Amino acid sequence: MNTDSTRRFSDRVDNYVKYRPSYPPEVIDYLKRACELQHGSPIADVGSGTGIFTRLLLQQGYIVYAVEPNHAMQNAAIGQFNGNPGFMAVNGTAETTTLPDHSVDLVVCAQAFHWFDAQKTRIEFKRILSDSGQVALIWNNRDAGTNEFAQAYESLLKQDSVDYNKVNHRNISDIDFKAFFKDGQYEAVKFPNEQVFDEDGLLGRAYSSSYVPQEGTEAGEKFRGMLKEIFARYNRNGKVSFHYQTEVYLGIV
Repeated sequence: MNTDSTRRFSDRVDNYVKYRPSYPPEVIDYLKRACELQHGSPIADVGSGTGIFTRLLLQQGYIVYAVEPNHAMQNAAIGQFNGNPGFMAVNGTAETTTLPDHSVDLVVCAQAFHWFDAQKTRIEFKRILSDSGQVALIWNNRDAGTNEFAQAYESLLKQDSVDYNKVNHRNISDIDFKAFFKDGQYEAVKFPNEQVFDEDGLLGRAYSSSYVPQEGTEAGEKFRGMLKEIFARYNRNGKVSFHYQTEVYLGIV
């Protein structure tokens, strides 16, 4: 994980907390079943950010080591979960988690693995996992072709964002899952997910992304105007929807 990537979201934290999508309950059910998790099972949520996936794990009674190098994002998670006895904030990276050897039964990376050095991360995850422990790499992948609104939003990102085409995490086909997972073996499953927004919610969701021009800048205000035009054109009863496929890649490393 390079320094730039650990800082990308520092000025986006409020919007990130409010407007980033959570994950379908089916994902949690799947991990519980596939990994034979029990109440109190220790889990490392690596690249935990503001704690969107951490929350779902804590609700199941797991012990969650939330590993995050970005202090602004980590502080947002601490503010939400500091009173939960299962929550452990860890200042670390995917390549250097600082966790003890063989200390967790599962590692999850939700919306984060594309920022990591895969080879170094694999070595670190293998070190901190128990003998039967697994890794789950998870993404909410926005469907850019669902409807006319989705297509217009995608076009706006491609034309008027900062570096969307470079960092877009939907291009996970670039990740060599076979090289990452032991013997090239892993299971891939998908679950549908959705967010519904009014205009303010759509703006907040857009500005939570590191590749969208920052609010208050000239480029950011230009982007706001174009996004408001898209909302005005395609909303139905004051609402638009983002449709996702939540993808989970699970295996041993």
